[in-house]
Amino acid sequence: MPDYQTYRRLLDRTMVVLCGLAALFAAIPLVSLLAYVLFQGFHRLDWTFLTSLPTPVGVAGGGMANAILGTVTLVLVASCVGLPIGILAGIYLSEYGKKNKFAWSVRFTADVLSGVPSIVTGIVAYTLIVKPMHNFSALAGGVALGFMMIPITTRTTEELVKMVPHSIREASWALGVSQWRTILSIVIRTAKNGILTGVLLSIARIAGETAPLLFTAFNNQFWPKGVNEPTASLTVQVFTYAISPFKDWQDQAWTGALVLLILVLAINGTAKLFFKNPREMLR
Repeated sequence: MPDYQTYRRLLDRTMVVLCGLAALFAAIPLVSLLAYVLFQGFHRLDWTFLTSLPTPVGVAGGGMANAILGTVTLVLVASCVGLPIGILAGIYLSEYGKKNKFAWSVRFTADVLSGVPSIVTGIVAYTLIVKPMHNFSALAGGVALGFMMIPITTRTTEELVKMVPHSIREASWALGVSQWRTILSIVIRTAKNGILTGVLLSIARIAGETAPLLFTAFNNQFWPKGVNEPTASLTVQVFTYAISPFKDWQDQAWTGALVLLILVLAINGTAKLFFKNPREMLR
């Protein structure tokens, strides 16, 4: 009979192998997806695709420059809507909402919002903005995406601000600094890397959304002229081209999907590269 220590080592190694196999199987769909999109879309990826407008139906060539610019515009509008609300709400929950019914309601609302289907958010934005304005616009699309950023940013900011050691706050109070000044000058500055991580993750989350933009920003084959005009986006452009009967548009849809994947992976990679663990976020 093997002794107890041998049994424990054998069990430990077995579980390590099983966990490694599970991680490998979990990575297979992601690697397969990336490889297939890369194979389908790379041959059309060039400077012309990134800088040219779409061509008329039946005319070969063109690109998705307007959709790339439109995606950037929508993300900027969404950030102006969602980030201030999310960051301030997260700071409030961390610093003032420990035993507060209102804070509990805010946390519950954020958790519910994070699970609301994106198409529902698009319908709400359509009702509140598109119908009164009588036109689709980047503003409506940005507001819809901004609503989706709020719960992610709120919860991330709250958890990261909570990780700031309480002794730092006490040291500031001992010097006679008020609480709001301590939060603004010390706590937020200490947790700024973590807050930035939440911002990047929320941007990556909304960059790949299609459903809410179909009800709000819609689409446009030309350069965006302002936030009050219908605006193209990579996701909607890819969707439109993918369901079209034209082979050239279908090929461009794969290339647009590749560009979108690269953008999302770059944002997530930046967050993972610079902020490897929660404690490093507070440095």
